[in-house]
Amino acid sequence: MNIKVVVHEADEGGFWAEVPVLPGCASQGDTLEELMDNLREAIGGWLEAEVPPAAPGSRERVVELAL
Repeated sequence: MNIKVVVHEADEGGFWAEVPVLPGCASQGDTLEELMDNLREAIGGWLEAEVPPAAPGSRERVVELAL
């Protein structure tokens, strides 16, 4: 899976990036390589976040989709 990220140069040096398709998912690094490693970890954590189960009697359901 490929996910597009927006990389910015930080004013104080280094880089930071945001992941537009994953609200609130962002990271930083002193180098682009460190930033990419940190982003992989941040994206993984975001995707593994727990989703509360549907309320009893609700017509909603929570399912996992493999990509």
